[in-house]
Amino acid sequence: MQQKKKRTTAFLKSYNNLSEVLADRDLAALGDAYINWVYSLALSERKGKPEGKKVNGNTLAEALRKAGLRTLLPSRIEKHVLSDAAEALLVYAWLQNMLSLEDSVNTLRAYESLENGLTQLLLKAKEQIRLSGLFQVLH
Repeated sequence: MQQKKKRTTAFLKSYNNLSEVLADRDLAALGDAYINWVYSLALSERKGKPEGKKVNGNTLAEALRKAGLRTLLPSRIEKHVLSDAAEALLVYAWLQNMLSLEDSVNTLRAYESLENGLTQLLLKAKEQIRLSGLFQVLH
């Protein structure tokens, strides 16, 4: 059995709870690049040719809601903050070896709707974090 290679995450902050991960703007900036890369790879595999696309913030925000993670954030925040939270969570899960690039690409590719694929990916991240015991995850 192949052992997971530890990623260099010296830049990763120490978080007390999942809400802190979701609110980390620096992590969201890295997550933006990560999720666009994952989406582009999934599209490239689906279409059989290289494709570079960006994920719409509204789509990410709605996927976060559908995954039941909206309640971990303050009320009355803009969709942009919600999409940042989704990006932060997904790259955090990848950095912590809870989601692999391959699984993330396969998950997005498996769904016709990007929103549904992202929802499933966020649910996987939430479940892996719950199983890890790092934070108490609500829901």
